[in-house]
Amino acid sequence: MPFINDQLAASQGGVTPPPETPPHISSELFAEACVARSQREFKRHSRFRFDVDTVMSLLRERIIAQNESLTAIEDMLHVVKADIGRERGPLSVMLLMGPTGVGKTETARLIAQGICGNADALCRIDMNTLAQDHYAAALTGAPPGYVGSKEGHTLFPADAIAGSYSVPSVVLFDEVEKASTEVLRSLLNVLDSGRLTLSSGVKELDFRNSIIFLSSNIAAPQLERHRNKRYMFGARKAIERKIIDRALRQAFDPEFINRIDSVLVYQHLQRSDLNALLDIELQHLQVRLQKQGLSLELDSSCYHYLLRHYDTRYGARDLARQLRMKLEPVIARAMLAAPESNRFIGLIQNKTLFVEAVHEP
Repeated sequence: MPFINDQLAASQGGVTPPPETPPHISSELFAEACVARSQREFKRHSRFRFDVDTVMSLLRERIIAQNESLTAIEDMLHVVKADIGRERGPLSVMLLMGPTGVGKTETARLIAQGICGNADALCRIDMNTLAQDHYAAALTGAPPGYVGSKEGHTLFPADAIAGSYSVPSVVLFDEVEKASTEVLRSLLNVLDSGRLTLSSGVKELDFRNSIIFLSSNIAAPQLERHRNKRYMFGARKAIERKIIDRALRQAFDPEFINRIDSVLVYQHLQRSDLNALLDIELQHLQVRLQKQGLSLELDSSCYHYLLRHYDTRYGARDLARQLRMKLEPVIARAMLAAPESNRFIGLIQNKTLFVEAVHEP
């Protein structure tokens, strides 16, 4: 019974014995057949269910003129999906820098939507509300001896941060430069080991299944001053890199910067990007109108009127503000004046924007 004993020993050891070569086939051909069979049988599966192409399609549709940053995010998502990143620490830590209104916060929201199925699944901490040193307790919990220390209260929702085996969480520390130094130092362990032990010592938050983004507007004024200057070929990026590095060193401790995997710089939006931005904002408005059973059309004069009043200093937010302040009020008046109509058209007459109801037979 030596053959059966060998099989039992191999099974107990968790090793499958190699098959014996049939007498009518050469050992070389049989080895090739075994390799081919193993390649057919082996399929690599990621534990994460999200599709990188789907997420990137959503980002490229909604984030305008940031191709270089989106390419870096795509590389990061592939690494996360393949599950070959570092075992100790978060899945990724990215700092998104650039002027206001260029899509930094929206990037994190869209990634949460693509991965978790809902943009509101994003765990967002507004760091501008943590400008005082004692606000570090809002993240780590009250220290021993203070009210609430035993409960371990924190701004972080533990379940949202943990995610699940197949769905990573997305965490955004928004406007991180506005937080106090003590608050930033309380995040060092989060960015490094992916763990945050609350001050009470009885509870620990786990960020090792999290994709962490930090957003910041630092260096934006300096970059804006250099934006219209002329440089020799290749010199612009080197100068901008120096400006960003100097701003980072002034705003953050070296150990904080050293825990960031990559720094992405979002570019200032140009006039040539306005049409795409306005189309996106109009799509959002159309979705809201559809909930009321309504539709809206803009003629070319109305479309260009909205573009003409855009202020490039404030990015996409200013374009959304133009719709809220100039277009939505006249839509509301037209809706209330013609409640039986479900179709409206935006027009410009005598340099004034107005919306009229379309009465179809």
